Amino acid sequence: MGRGPRRELAEKIAGEITLSDDPGATLRKWRTDFDVSQTELADTLEVSSSVISDYESGRRQSPGIGVVDRIVGALLDIDEARGGGRIRQHARVLSAGFDSEIVHDLREYPATIPIDRYYDAIGATELVEGAQTTVAGHTVIDSIEAITRLSSEEFYRLYGQSTNRALVFTNVTRGESPLVAMRVVTPTPNAIVLHGLDEDSLWEHAPRLARIDGFSLAVTTTDLPTMLDGMRELP
Repeated sequence: MGRGPRRELAEKIAGEITLSDDPGATLRKWRTDFDVSQTELADTLEVSSSVISDYESGRRQSPGIGVVDRIVGALLDIDEARGGGRIRQHARVLSAGFDSEIVHDLREYPATIPIDRYYDAIGATELVEGAQTTVAGHTVIDSIEAITRLSSEEFYRLYGQSTNRALVFTNVTRGESPLVAMRVVTPTPNAIVLHGLDEDSLWEHAPRLARIDGFSLAVTTTDLPTMLDGMRELP
C-alpha cells in the first residue's frame, strides 16, 4: 500500500525544514504557502504565537525533528479541516509524475470554463486574444525547473489530459524562455500566463509569438499562494 499524499507531503516539508540552512525561513515559507497565520498554527499546537515567531526569526534555537514533525502535522491538520486543498494539490502533481518543485499544480476541470473567468480568478490581464475562448484545466509550472530538467516528452505531459488548458509559468523575468519553448511544442495550449510580470516588463516579442501560434497570452502579478487559492475556487 502506498504512503498516501498526506504522508508524502509531510515527509517533503519536514525534510526541507530539517535540512535547510535557514529552518525558520523554510518553516515560514510553508506556513504562508498553506495560508496559516502564526496565531492559528500556535493555537493548533497549543503554544503561544511568540514561539512560532521565534522559530521563524531564528531567535529560538532551530527546532528538532520532533518539533518539526508536530508543526508539519499541525499544518496538514489545518488544511484537512479546511477541505484538504493543499494536500490534494500535491497529490495531483505526484500522480502526474512530476516533482512539486517543477509543477506547483495540475488540474482538470469537470467542464470547460470561459477563459475570462479563469483570468478573473487569478487576477490576470489578457494581452493577446487567442483562437480559443475556454479552458478545461491548468498546469502551474516553474519555468526554470521545467526548461532545465524536463525532456521534450515530459514537457508534453504538462498538458495533462488536454491542450484545452492554461499553462502558467512562474519564475520568469521577461517571458522569453516559455514563449520560445512554445515555438517548438505542437499543438500549443489555449492560454499561456506569465506569472510575476506586468505588461511593461514583458519581452517585446512575446505578443507577436502568441499571435503567430494562436494562443491567449496573459500576465499576472498576483502572489503565488493567492493565485493558487483563486484556482481552487474554480469548478
